[in-house]
Amino acid sequence: MLKKVIISFVLTVLAFANVQAQEFQGMAVYESKTSTSDFKTRFEGNKDMTPDMQKMIEDRMKKMFEKTFILNFSKTTSIYKEEEKLDAPGQGGQGGGMRIMSSMMGGGGTNFKNVKDKTYAVDKEFMGKEFLVKDSLPNYAWKLEGETKLIGGYTCFKATCVRPVSQTDFRNFRPRKAEKKEAKLEIKKTEEEAKKTNFMEDFELPKEVTITAWYTPEIPISQGPENYWGLPGLILEVSDGKTVVLCSKIVMNSKEKVEIKAPTNGKVISQKDYDETVTKKMEEFRQMNQGRGGNGGMQIRMGR
Repeated sequence: MLKKVIISFVLTVLAFANVQAQEFQGMAVYESKTSTSDFKTRFEGNKDMTPDMQKMIEDRMKKMFEKTFILNFSKTTSIYKEEEKLDAPGQGGQGGGMRIMSSMMGGGGTNFKNVKDKTYAVDKEFMGKEFLVKDSLPNYAWKLEGETKLIGGYTCFKATCVRPVSQTDFRNFRPRKAEKKEAKLEIKKTEEEAKKTNFMEDFELPKEVTITAWYTPEIPISQGPENYWGLPGLILEVSDGKTVVLCSKIVMNSKEKVEIKAPTNGKVISQKDYDETVTKKMEEFRQMNQGRGGNGGMQIRMGR
């Protein structure tokens, strides 16, 4: 293991010297996939759902949970943005609900990182309002491992860390453990207003998750997809156990340069205040639906 760590250090020094000799810019394409088996199992158990309805939901879930992103980066800054795709015939554009869910699935907006200043900015749309979330980059306590593998011809080293989860990222929900779900349902049986099962009661939000990243010292910049950073090389793959983001293409020093700058549109807000705003609004929706005699779950129309 020590030998591999030393090799990683040497590769980093050599590559860094090469980078210092020239100003460069690169582009990386990432494919993001989130496991939907937990949600599909829940839908399959609904007797009121026809096969056509289930197929429609699965197609839209795939659209939300499988995305392509582009990372344009320099030595200290980067922008990470979802690749724009044309809708298939008959699907139409994104409705308000789809845009909301896209944002909560890690998509939407431009994510700008400045690793020198340790700051980020990302523009988000929620409930028809534009926000500009500006804050300090999260501090990842990475543990460098000796394990290696090749990704797209680049030698990558493994790193892990444990992080608290975001309450406004729907991808973080996990299926509720059986004993917890049964206890929750026992309580609901005594509540008159809860006559139907809330879909979200089958899921819970863990307090923390283990992040596994694979970075390459051959591209010695402290960048990565989403808000991941802080390793001695570009992160080519990262996983939290449910969502995997994998680099599928890298282009270095293209003749066509991209302007890497922070977004400016939207009401400036910290990440903490944005999370509280979204959480509060979601709870209002849940209570509103309960009051209307619905199933107690938040209902967001995901396009037409």
